Amino acid sequence: MAENNLLQIETEVVKLLKNTYDPEIPVNVFDLGLIYKIDVDDYKQVEITMTLTAPNCPVADDLLIEIKHKVEEIEGVKSASINLTFDPPWDKSMMSEEALLELGLL
Repeated sequence: MAENNLLQIETEVVKLLKNTYDPEIPVNVFDLGLIYKIDVDDYKQVEITMTLTAPNCPVADDLLIEIKHKVEEIEGVKSASINLTFDPPWDKSMMSEEALLELGLL
């Protein structure tokens, strides 16, 4: 049952990320390929490893704070942390097919 609860939290995190949009590109951060990893531990702490489309993104801090606060509002989540990485660097091959279609790149 506990594993099912953790999977439910992860599913809710993905839903939230699919409704969080990059301010410069009209695609959500999940389909844009910015999310590298989502971990939910036994204590219901969520850790997200993500990147940005560019290291000098002017809204990076705001986006990370927004995601952290939204994840912490999910029922059952005790805390959230966002780890920003640029390894590997983001490129358009990381985008979902849906995102590529939305942007007219497919």
